Amino acid sequence: MKALCDKARVEKSKVFPHNLRHLFARMFYRVTRDIAKLSDVLGHSSMETTRIYLISTGAEHAQALDRLGLVS
Repeated sequence: MKALCDKARVEKSKVFPHNLRHLFARMFYRVTRDIAKLSDVLGHSSMETTRIYLISTGAEHAQALDRLGLVS
């Protein structure tokens, strides 16, 4: 993984297997929108544990609200 850091322009100090697990979880959920299946794939016994992987930032929430077009 660390050998790819230079090519991807990512600091080697930020590359850990757990970071990739989080990235996988977010991408899987973005494609499937199925938290139950994601929880199974990750081997979590509770979906509450899986939700930790999907926590969004305030900026992401603001973008979603903007896309709704309800407030001008």
